[in-house]
Amino acid sequence: MDDIPNDLDAQKATDYLDLLRAYWDRQPCNSNHSGSEFASRAYFDEVEARRYFVHPHIAPFAEFANWQGRKVLEIGCGIGTDAIRFARHGSHYTGVELSPNTLAMAQKRMEIYGLGGEFHLHNAERLDEILPESSYDLVYSIGVIHHTVRPKAIIHAARRLIKADGELRIMVYSKNSWKSAMIEAGLDQPESQDDCPIALTFDEDGVRDLLSGHFDIVDMHQDHIFPYQIEPYKEFRYEKEPWFEAMPSEMFRALEARFGWHWMIRAKPV
Repeated sequence: MDDIPNDLDAQKATDYLDLLRAYWDRQPCNSNHSGSEFASRAYFDEVEARRYFVHPHIAPFAEFANWQGRKVLEIGCGIGTDAIRFARHGSHYTGVELSPNTLAMAQKRMEIYGLGGEFHLHNAERLDEILPESSYDLVYSIGVIHHTVRPKAIIHAARRLIKADGELRIMVYSKNSWKSAMIEAGLDQPESQDDCPIALTFDEDGVRDLLSGHFDIVDMHQDHIFPYQIEPYKEFRYEKEPWFEAMPSEMFRALEARFGWHWMIRAKPV
């Protein structure tokens, strides 16, 4: 689904949110990325290692160490993998999540590692109802805004919550990407789970329109093509598809830069 009308009536919008909440409650994102005892320290260690191995572009984009002593708001904290990195580096961290099961895992994770953070169960489209305005040095969101009914409402809320000299760093899915082409051909799907209710994609004009009037873009670029065979990957073996295995690394990086699934966006408030 590439477009959700902005004039949805209240009941329809609620229905979408209920579908999304149930979808992520069934299997919180990345919660199957470890074979160790569920929600143990070893489990969370393995989930973390896998995230940054498969998505090596996230840590350089987030620059976790740069936010020491500063207030960070993560929209869609998931099970807390980026959250613990911000907290380890001394950020004053706040995470917001729609799925109760997902949020509970993030909170447990913080407890296991003895880290502090503030968490809220809330709809990201209305964050400015519960959080203080002009309070955050960084508003950060990876892989979340494209799963919402009204993405512009989230951007509007983010603008109200961020400090005048703060920064927005987000990732949304790219329409002009290898992954989108495979989905359109019936050879792939947006998420590892079937039947994702909403997975919007954006071309460059769509990204600019999303942020228009609220943020000026500092940098935006595409990244990330998933190169691994699915069945071995489920068993924690990283065997690349033959066409990617045969490709020189510099060629693969050029492909990611042109057809990556992830728009990585840094922006400043207007």
